Amino acid sequence: MNDKIYDAVVVGSGAAGSFAAKTLTEQGLTVMLLEAGRAVDQKDFDAAETQAAKANDNQLWPRIRATLAGQPLQARVAFFNEKLKGFFVKDWVHPYKASRKAPYLWLRGRQVGGRLHVFGRVLFRWTDADFKGHERDGQGVDWPISYADIEPYYGKVERFLKLHGNVDKLASAPDGCYDQPAMLTAEEVAFGEKVSARWKNRHVTSWRYVPAEANPLPVALRAALATGRLKLRPDAVVTQILVDPQTNKTTGVEYADRQTKQRHVVKAKSVVLCASVIESIRLLLNSTSQYFPRGVGNSSGLVGHYFMDQCVSIVSGSVPAATQPVSAQALPHHPFYGITGGFYIPRYRNRDNDVSNAFARGYTFQGSIGRRGRHAGRVDISVMGFGEMLPYFDNFVSLDPRRQDRWGVPIPRIQCALHQNERAMLTAQATECADMIEAAGGQVDVEASMLQVKERGRGLFPEAGRISRAVIRWMFPRTLVMGAAIHESGGARMGGDPRNSVLNQYNQSWDVPNLFVTDASSFPTGGSLGTTLTVMALTVRACEYLATELKAGHL
Repeated sequence: MNDKIYDAVVVGSGAAGSFAAKTLTEQGLTVMLLEAGRAVDQKDFDAAETQAAKANDNQLWPRIRATLAGQPLQARVAFFNEKLKGFFVKDWVHPYKASRKAPYLWLRGRQVGGRLHVFGRVLFRWTDADFKGHERDGQGVDWPISYADIEPYYGKVERFLKLHGNVDKLASAPDGCYDQPAMLTAEEVAFGEKVSARWKNRHVTSWRYVPAEANPLPVALRAALATGRLKLRPDAVVTQILVDPQTNKTTGVEYADRQTKQRHVVKAKSVVLCASVIESIRLLLNSTSQYFPRGVGNSSGLVGHYFMDQCVSIVSGSVPAATQPVSAQALPHHPFYGITGGFYIPRYRNRDNDVSNAFARGYTFQGSIGRRGRHAGRVDISVMGFGEMLPYFDNFVSLDPRRQDRWGVPIPRIQCALHQNERAMLTAQATECADMIEAAGGQVDVEASMLQVKERGRGLFPEAGRISRAVIRWMFPRTLVMGAAIHESGGARMGGDPRNSVLNQYNQSWDVPNLFVTDASSFPTGGSLGTTLTVMALTVRACEYLATELKAGHL
C-alpha cells in the first residue's frame, strides 16, 4: 500500500474523468486517476489508412468476425467497424444480466480514454426545456440547476475542445463557442430548406462537433498530465470506495490490478467517481459497510433507480443528388475516423406552443446526406432519432447476488424497459422522420431501416408508401433494444432534497461530503440530446467547487 495521500482520486478516464483530472490539477491539486482498462498506444491507430481502404463504415463481415471472437453484443453498435473493434470490450470477459422481456445492450469500452475513442463527437448544449421539464408537464423531476448555472461551463469546455459549429440563433439549441464553422453538403442544405418550408418549428442545422483525433490520450488528459500533478494508472479495477466510519468521509479507494488481481489501496482526501453510468452505480452499491449497508451514499435507497437510456430509431433512404455537390475533399476527413459531420434537428415537440397530448417530452434527429457516395443520381440519407425516456423507479441497476466478475465484483443486473409514453413517442418519432425524408423528395428504404445497416452500392431504393409507413410505425416501439442509443443516464441522480436524490447540485454526495459523482449517472432526466457535453460541463463545475471546498478545509 502506498502511503501517499492524494488530494483527489478520480475513477475513470473518459469524458468525465479526463475533465475531472484536468480541472483538479489546474486548480493545484494532486490527483491519482485510476482506469480499469488498458493503456492505448499509437499501434491502435497506425493501420488506419490500410483498413479504411478495405471496407465501408457499416459492414456485415466485421460484425460476424467480432461476434465469433467474443463481441456478440458490442458488434451490434450502429457504427461498429473493423477499425474500432479494439475499443470495445470482450463480452465474455465483462458479463452482465438483463431480463429476457426487457433486454439491454450495454455498449462499452475499457481503456484509457473510455468511449471517447468511439463516441460520435456531436456536442450540443441542453436547455431549460431539458433541465426543467417537470415545470412544464409534471413528469419526472427537475434538475437542481438551470441552464444559467451550467452555461459558463459549457463555454469553458467548448473553447478548450475547439468545437466546430455555426451560430444559428435557435432557442431550442443555444449557440456555443466555436473555433471553426461546420459544413453541410448541398443535399443537406436542400433538405433543411424543404423541411423548414413545410414545418415552421423544425430547423435543420449542422452538427456541433469535436474534430476527429486519433491520439492514445484524450486532449483533457494531456492537459492534466502537463501540469505535473497527475498520476495515471491504467489496469486498475476499482472494487470499493472506502469510508471512515468515524468521520463519515471517504479515505480513498481499493482496486485490483487487472492482470494480477492483486489488491491495492489509494488514499485521498476526496473521490470523484467517473466510471460511466452502470459502473459507477455498481461501485456505489458494492461499497457497503456497517454505516452504509445498502451501498455508500445510499441513505435514500435510490442508488440504481431511475436509470434511463434514450429511445433510438434509424430511418434510411435516398434523396436526389445535388447538381453541384460539395466535393468529398472539402468535407472534414480523418484517415482513421473517416468523414465527420452532418445535419441536426433540435427538439421541436412539446416546446413553446407545440404541446402533444399523446406523450411527454420529445426527440432530436441527427443524420447525414451525400457524405457516403452516390448511386444513379441519388445519394443516401440516414437519420437517427433520439427520444427522451422519462425516469421510472422500476428501471434500475442492481447487483447480482450470486455471480461476480473475475475481479470479485458482483456483475450488474439491468432493468430498463419502455413505458407507454416512450412507445407513443417512438411511433411519432420514426413517422415524422419518414415524413421529412419524403417531403424533401426522398424515398424511405424500409429494409435498410429495419436492418439498421445500409449496404452501399446496392441501389435498393423502393418507393415509399402505406406499406413502408405502416412498417415504420409498427417497428421501433416493438423492436427497440434499450442501450442502443449509448446515452444511458441516471441511477445516482442530483436533487435538492437528500430524501429523494443521491447528490446535491454540485454532484456531491449528500451522505459522504468528499465523494462526488460527475458522469451521467448523476442526471435526474435523460434528455433527447447527447449527454457528453453536459457530462463534461457538470464535471468542470463540480471539480472547481470541490477544489474550493478542499482548499478552504471544508472537506
